[in-house]
Amino acid sequence: MAILSYNEITQKKVIEYNNEPYEVLSSHVFRMQQRKPVNQTKLRHLVSGKVTEISFHQSETVPEADISKMQAQYLYTNRGESWFAEEGNAKNRFAFPEASVADKVKWLKIGSTVEVMLYKDNPATIDIPIKIELQVVEAPPAIKGDTATGGNKLVKLESGAAVLTPLFINEGDVIRINSETGEYVERVNKA
Repeated sequence: MAILSYNEITQKKVIEYNNEPYEVLSSHVFRMQQRKPVNQTKLRHLVSGKVTEISFHQSETVPEADISKMQAQYLYTNRGESWFAEEGNAKNRFAFPEASVADKVKWLKIGSTVEVMLYKDNPATIDIPIKIELQVVEAPPAIKGDTATGGNKLVKLESGAAVLTPLFINEGDVIRINSETGEYVERVNKA
């Protein structure tokens, strides 16, 4: 486990702060006039998903969290819990509170493979690819003259999520979505 000085706490690193795992969402090292440099960070708690802002001063250090990863399959979401099973070992099932992984689960269809981050051998959170391909299951038809309003329509995807797309997207098309922003990227050519 590496010890990070204040300026090594950068985006995408996972640190241990107050004996809890946090992912660094953003960091900015700055210096105010005659004072010592400070690293202003935004941290997301891996388990609860809560975001907090912490300032690390020049003299402070934090340990990098001991994170291991495992492949798992998404099973279902029910009664406020999202369930997963370890790939190759279906008996090893575990759940996350729906609220802590809802922003990621909405892009998953049943049976999708995800990467689970383990903190001290316990599942902490999931990682999904930034770009995800999903099929459109509901798309309103484009009406001539619609382009005056910007040329977007709301479509429903096979995972249940809804996303704004250009007017030429139809039911049955496979589209690529940016899972971090929730935005349409492009239409994937069908084979």
